[in-house]
Amino acid sequence: MKILYLVRHAKSSWKHDVDDHKRPLKGRGKRDGKLVSEHVSSIIQPPQKIISSDATRALSTAQFFKDALQIDDANFETNHELYDFSGQNVMRIIKSLPENLDKVMIVGHNHAFTSVANMLGDIYIDNVPTCGFIMLAFNVEKWSEITTGKTINTIFPRDLK
Repeated sequence: MKILYLVRHAKSSWKHDVDDHKRPLKGRGKRDGKLVSEHVSSIIQPPQKIISSDATRALSTAQFFKDALQIDDANFETNHELYDFSGQNVMRIIKSLPENLDKVMIVGHNHAFTSVANMLGDIYIDNVPTCGFIMLAFNVEKWSEITTGKTINTIFPRDLK
């Protein structure tokens, strides 16, 4: 059994004159990151590893989950390939995860995450909102074998307010 946790980065700020890759979270994004990560940490088994896009807004969001789930530095990494909006790189990363990992969280971007959630899950999601969390389960032994799994849970900030 393989468990995948998908987290779309929290709400980012457009008021800074920075490259898209360096856009920070806005106040609402920080509040949602704390709210969702703390709720999620109370209902799931922690992942063995968190892999985040290296974009500032995704990395900041991932940090909330890292702290709430008490993931140590050795099991937290960034991957520039997750700075992906189509989903092709995201799928490649998922399918190449090490087999010794059974629970992994990845943090990244839309439209990739909505596409991947719909491709791999059994419930249609119109749009994964900022700081949206999705839990998918696959009855396989190897990440390379995953196809459609089961959407176990979705948690969106609006559900917690």
